[in-house]
Amino acid sequence: QVQLVESGGGLVQPGGSLRLSCAASGGVLTINVMSWYRQAPGKRRELVAAINSIGSIDYADSVKDRFTISMNSARDTVYLKMIDLKPEDTAVYTCNADLVQKNGLAWIYWGQGTQVTVSS
Repeated sequence: QVQLVESGGGLVQPGGSLRLSCAASGGVLTINVMSWYRQAPGKRRELVAAINSIGSIDYADSVKDRFTISMNSARDTVYLKMIDLKPEDTAVYTCNADLVQKNGLAWIYWGQGTQVTVSS
């Protein structure tokens, strides 16, 4: 059973930084794309950043130059380094993996979400 386990959320003051992690485990053959989404109260879920198997990266305009997405060498964990955080970055951040399982089936999995709150 594939699982995505996230960590690293929390409360931070404006201008502060956090690093989120999302580790995939359990029956993963290969990961095609890993992404971070966020959803603030009363707003639609939005794509924050994505990285694919060859290292191509995409960011939402609102986080460019502040957020950095990366993967570990085993390509089973994705990180989101966030600096210069703003109150408008407050949201539940959820990772997403477009992957192929060891049984050959392709599927998209979601993590449980981690709260990021930016407030003084």
